[in-house]
Amino acid sequence: MPLLKQILTIAYAGVGLISLIAYWPTIRDLLAKKPSANTASYKIWTVTTAISFLYSLFILDDLLFRIVSGIHFFACSIVLLLIYKINK
Repeated sequence: MPLLKQILTIAYAGVGLISLIAYWPTIRDLLAKKPSANTASYKIWTVTTAISFLYSLFILDDLLFRIVSGIHFFACSIVLLLIYKINK
């Protein structure tokens, strides 16, 4: 079982990296003032990722989950802020 835990830990760490790569095209478009993100979706995703991140900070004692949920929250927040900046 320790090997399975190691594989899952490495795979989950990869999720954080992959999510940054996945958010990049949307962030790049928004930086170029090209509206390519759904505001309602990103409002919901930002709230849910904020809750996950806060849960990781105050309830769980898991550094990797804190990092990965923090990456998701940060990326969603950046997208949402860029959407608002374009819409101004």
